Amino acid sequence: MIVLILIASILMASISVIQFKNEARRYHQERLERKEDAIKEHINYVLSTTTYPLNVKNLPYIFKDKIHELSDIHNLEINVYSLEGKLLKSSKASFSVDSISPPVPKYIVKLVQSSIEKRYVDIKSIDGVKNRSSFSQIKDDKFKPLGILNLPYVEDDSFYENEIQEFLIRLSQVYFFMLIIAFALAYFLASYITQSLKTISDKINETSLNQKNEKIVIEANSREINSLIKAYNAMVDKLEESATMLAQSEREQAWREMAKQVAHEIKNPLTPMRLTVQSFQRKFDANDPNLKQKLDDYSKTLIQQIDTMSSVASAFSNFASMPAQQNETLNVVEVVEFSLDIFNEEYIHFKSDEDEVITIMDRTQLVRIITNLIKNAIQAIPDEQDDKLIVVAVNKYENEVKITVKDNGIGIEQENIERIFEPKFTTKNSGMGLGLGIIKNIIENYKGTITFETEYRKGTTFIVSLPIIQN
Repeated sequence: MIVLILIASILMASISVIQFKNEARRYHQERLERKEDAIKEHINYVLSTTTYPLNVKNLPYIFKDKIHELSDIHNLEINVYSLEGKLLKSSKASFSVDSISPPVPKYIVKLVQSSIEKRYVDIKSIDGVKNRSSFSQIKDDKFKPLGILNLPYVEDDSFYENEIQEFLIRLSQVYFFMLIIAFALAYFLASYITQSLKTISDKINETSLNQKNEKIVIEANSREINSLIKAYNAMVDKLEESATMLAQSEREQAWREMAKQVAHEIKNPLTPMRLTVQSFQRKFDANDPNLKQKLDDYSKTLIQQIDTMSSVASAFSNFASMPAQQNETLNVVEVVEFSLDIFNEEYIHFKSDEDEVITIMDRTQLVRIITNLIKNAIQAIPDEQDDKLIVVAVNKYENEVKITVKDNGIGIEQENIERIFEPKFTTKNSGMGLGLGIIKNIIENYKGTITFETEYRKGTTFIVSLPIIQN
């Protein structure tokens, strides 16, 4: 109601101001026309009674004294110009004429000559005051143009402005009184009607699933509010039942999630260990002169993955999501290339523009990032696809190293792009969907980023950017 009163008052005030301004504009326009008609009648009388021949050269002599008389009678400045716009005579003093009254602009002369009435009114605002200036032709008794009559007219809106100001003051007083009445009425209605609603609102705000909630024990004056109180009390009873069931469900869900994460994190190193053993079994040659070196590499890989499982188990036992960082100085190119040795797929290729990119990082966590991304790339390529290809690249860009894993698999569908890093989200038939979420946390812990580019049925490229932290 108060808003409607304010809107109505603003609309009425706006309409009134517009109406006053329109009336003022019409008044000044009509007043200038009346002044111009009266002055022209006097000029025609002067021209008809003068002893000078009626031509342009004699106009200054004809109006030498009469122009001041006409100006005093009509209380208006009068200027007489030639047909070319040159000032011939003015009711102003001569020193004022020279400094203030310039020739008539050429465009005004053309407008006067081209108009049907041979008249043009120029309107300009100077220092916020609107000035009207009328230009019309002076003609002799044979209607032959002799010159141009100019009547400058300054619009004095002080009367209308005072009227508007008084009207707005009265209007504001009326609406202020109405607002006071409206506020008083609204306060009375709010106090009477919403007293019970305030009690219900306070109880609802205090309602929580983690505490015992009290019921409302009041009798309201309204049947609808009583129904609302009964509904709230029934909700409190159901809420207590739901809170008990939810607490039990949350405990069970927490253990299930913990079991899933433990299983996923322990299973993750098992795959590289299995692939390492299979590779050793397939490539074992007792007569190989590099047998000792290969045994040493395989052993390091197995020990590294066993350490990873041990770290994961210890971390989960303390309710931590990831093993603590054991940072060391390492060559990213060497670690990434070493991580590829556990995979037997011949379509996995490695390339790097640098032989050495040194940084400080946890070796185990870097290996986990690489193996997880490669394993996902392998699983993204259908078994029946012929031209399988995975390219792992390491490149250095200023103060960061970029590791890219590109595959030509099935890619990621548009509806799954936004959810690809969500925990427990997966597009595969197996797995818990925790891998990408976990390595994303690892990367972000090192102030890095992981992004991807994908095209459905053409492949996906994951880009890992890690800052190079020098000693």
